[in-house]
Amino acid sequence: MTQTSRKNLIAEYKERPTIAGVYAVICSATGQVWVGKSRHIDTEQNGLWFALRHGGSPYRSLQAAWKAHAPEDFRFEQLDRLPEDISDLRRKDELVSRAKLWIARLGAEAL
Repeated sequence: MTQTSRKNLIAEYKERPTIAGVYAVICSATGQVWVGKSRHIDTEQNGLWFALRHGGSPYRSLQAAWKAHAPEDFRFEQLDRLPEDISDLRRKDELVSRAKLWIARLGAEAL
């Protein structure tokens, strides 16, 4: 890979639109559900699964469930996506309110 192509790839990555939203992690073995929000919902699962595999998740109950069950028992679901044109000022508040709605609806634990 040349220096120019590398710079182009990095520029393309930085320019891609970010999609914020609300997600759930569901343990099929126990039925437990955790709901979280992310400014980058498309890549959230990768970071979350990495932390869980290495025992470094800040979410203690999720980490304990991950340790007690097989990784195949967990699934990641995108529950809600914010529109791309939402303002940066409104994005955080909208994520919080939608996450609260999904936590109540699913009887989930907040992440």
